[in-house]
Amino acid sequence: MSYRQKPRNIAALGGGMLLGLVTSLSPGLSQVATSSEFLAASAQSNGTSTQTISPLPTLTFRDALERAQRNDPQFQSAVSDARLAHEDRLQSRATPLPSLGLSSQYLNTQGNGLIPTGKFVTQDGVHVYREWSVVRQDLSPATLTRTDYKRATAAETLSQTKAEKARLALALTVVKAYYGLVITQRKYTTAQEGLDQANRFVALGQSLERGGRKPHSDVVKFQLQQTAQQKFLREANLAMESARLDLAVLLFRDFDENFAIVDDLHQAPPVPSFSEVLALAEMKNPEMRIAMNSARVASLNVAMARQAFLPSVKVEVDYGIESNCVGVRCVDVSYRGLGPVRTVGYSMTAVLNLPVWDWGVKKSKLRQAEIKHEQANLELSAEQRQLVKNVHAAYNETQTALAHLGTLRSAADLAAENLRLNIARYQTDEAVALEVVDAQNSLTQARNALDDGELRYRVAVANLQTFTGSF
Repeated sequence: MSYRQKPRNIAALGGGMLLGLVTSLSPGLSQVATSSEFLAASAQSNGTSTQTISPLPTLTFRDALERAQRNDPQFQSAVSDARLAHEDRLQSRATPLPSLGLSSQYLNTQGNGLIPTGKFVTQDGVHVYREWSVVRQDLSPATLTRTDYKRATAAETLSQTKAEKARLALALTVVKAYYGLVITQRKYTTAQEGLDQANRFVALGQSLERGGRKPHSDVVKFQLQQTAQQKFLREANLAMESARLDLAVLLFRDFDENFAIVDDLHQAPPVPSFSEVLALAEMKNPEMRIAMNSARVASLNVAMARQAFLPSVKVEVDYGIESNCVGVRCVDVSYRGLGPVRTVGYSMTAVLNLPVWDWGVKKSKLRQAEIKHEQANLELSAEQRQLVKNVHAAYNETQTALAHLGTLRSAADLAAENLRLNIARYQTDEAVALEVVDAQNSLTQARNALDDGELRYRVAVANLQTFTGSF
């Protein structure tokens, strides 16, 4: 006769015996007897990092970002370009200014035995000494209008903006890697709790089977669930280790995966209104600023190409001595009868360059500069339109992800309550094992979906900040 066919008095007697047996069992099985204790482990936060025996260095998100900035080659390359552009600007600022130098020369000419100046008619003697201080000044149109300095300044701003763009892109990468590890740790904790629950379900099913209240098929169902949870735990551990390796590559120059992180995923900055976000994007967006500065540089290149058609003047002033001996006063070999004469003096050379014909080279360079300028303006116009579209899309993503969080939290709470109720119903013979297993799977899925939703919102905020900068 099956347990469903027993008389009610026998069932009541069996229930009393089962109650006495359960109360006499070990503390481990007595804890399995109530549904609230099944959910005790599930009620704990599933976002904490895995505990270790030895203390590990704990890295906040800011620590991780600073480490990534020091180690990322693309970001450091952009920073180096900005530093080089800064030096170019300093050089271009000094270029229009007069330069001062010192020159010391000795000119030796072969003598001919007849005249004191020697065989070279351009020299004033067999021995000529020059000790000069030289001042040079370029008076070209580019110098007078400081076009080269303006172009270098625009190029420096362009390089700085590219470095800022690289910083924001790296921040997005770190957000995905850092909080991706946080989420995998949460899911690993959820999988551990799921396995613990599955183990308790098996113990409960076996206990009720021995009491004659449940069939062996319930135990088999719980064992299948136990096997599935073991698989989920192994997969969660693999995902967690892979995420840890991905983050370690970003953070450590000498590869090291022994570190802990802080679960502050709930501390994502609030998003301003769309009008404020759009204003920030128009003012601080790196792509827009790059396009604007590129157009500025192209415009100055056109100006410099046109200035190449204009005349230029170079002036050089030499002050010092050029005589047959080194001294303030010296005897000129050509006029020895005059005795020592003062040798210190100056000379000035002014050169006017008038471009006349170069086979169209300057004109071709001007056309090149104008073509690049037109292309830069076209890219600026396209970037303005693209910016509005990208900001709209990124802002909508953050709002959608934020709206989903409330629904996902509610779903996780409902799933936990659903599991609690089904365990209680199963203990009172009102539910079958399949309902309990389904409730546990629903809770696991709801918690994982909530974790994924929080990650989605945090990544959406970081992506929006690539257009607006920090807010």
